[in-house]
Amino acid sequence: MNFCKSHFRIPLLAGFTLALMLIAMPGQAGGDHDQGNAPAASGSEGPQRQSDGSVFLPKPAQRQLGVRTSMTQAGDLPRTVELNGKVLMDPNAGGRVQAMLAGRIEPGPGGLPTGGQAVRKGEVLAWVLPSAAPIERSNQAAQLAELRAGKALADKRVARLRELADTVPRKEIEAAESEAASLAERAAAVSAGLGNRDPLVAPVTGVIASANVVAGQVVDARELVFEIVDPSRLRIEALAFDAALASDVGSATLAIGNERVPLVFTGAARSLREQALPMGFRAEGAALSKLAVGQPVRVFVQTKHTVKGVAVPVASLVKTSANQTIVWVKSGPERFEPRPVTTEPLDGVTVAVTSGLGAGERVATQGATLINQVR
Repeated sequence: MNFCKSHFRIPLLAGFTLALMLIAMPGQAGGDHDQGNAPAASGSEGPQRQSDGSVFLPKPAQRQLGVRTSMTQAGDLPRTVELNGKVLMDPNAGGRVQAMLAGRIEPGPGGLPTGGQAVRKGEVLAWVLPSAAPIERSNQAAQLAELRAGKALADKRVARLRELADTVPRKEIEAAESEAASLAERAAAVSAGLGNRDPLVAPVTGVIASANVVAGQVVDARELVFEIVDPSRLRIEALAFDAALASDVGSATLAIGNERVPLVFTGAARSLREQALPMGFRAEGAALSKLAVGQPVRVFVQTKHTVKGVAVPVASLVKTSANQTIVWVKSGPERFEPRPVTTEPLDGVTVAVTSGLGAGERVATQGATLINQVR
């Protein structure tokens, strides 16, 4: 009996094991088939970083990311020096309004102007009511009363002399009239000093850059009340640590966003400031309305020397994870290659690539940052 039981138990276990293997094998085969197809589908449809570092970017993805390219051209580019600068007021197109006397501020005919408000030359911005000590005002009031009394007596004397014009010499009448007129003018001057207000007038046409007072505020003599600038005419001052640069200036530009504003070199100072030589530039144009007086800017001075290179937009430059500067070159309809480059400043909007890039290559000018993020 025992032999028979063991004889039937062994085939039963073998059959059960074979059934489990057959059930498991189709499932594993199906899983392997799906895993093999998934990467192939994603690699053929979406952007992907290749093993050689290039990026596969299909045409629909290029349009979606807004990728734009341009053909490079090599040539002689001016060697450029980037300087730190600051926006200043043009002394011929701006001005300051200061109080001549100590006193209390009173609003002008149109109220006190605020920052950004347009004003015209000669417009009264505010009044300063002069302040005086009580004893001084009392002395002025007493002097005014004395002058008015003297004028009244002089007027009566003139009237009597005129009635006696036939017997009184003409010179006495003229002397009395002159004395009466003098007393009248002195009284008017003292009276104006007691109640006069000093007007604060706009020296130029422009906009209010700063307003430092409110109604009723007491100011001292020579205190700055308003500052007026013309936004379309500003001065740029840059500090050069190489004094020889002042004699090697070919042209200069200022970058405001994606706009390039040309500058006119007006000259360099002859004394150092903070171990640097101040260089002055004049700027004009509507783009300057985006700047404010005192704002720090970058000035690009193109010297008279040149350097061989390729001009590309600043937006074409990106950084790798190793902090290396590269540009993306389009080597095929849907393929972009990273190209390490060395650059020099040019004008703030474009840079000069001195190595790593040649003429006749298509460089990504828009969307380079998005291409660089593809993994």
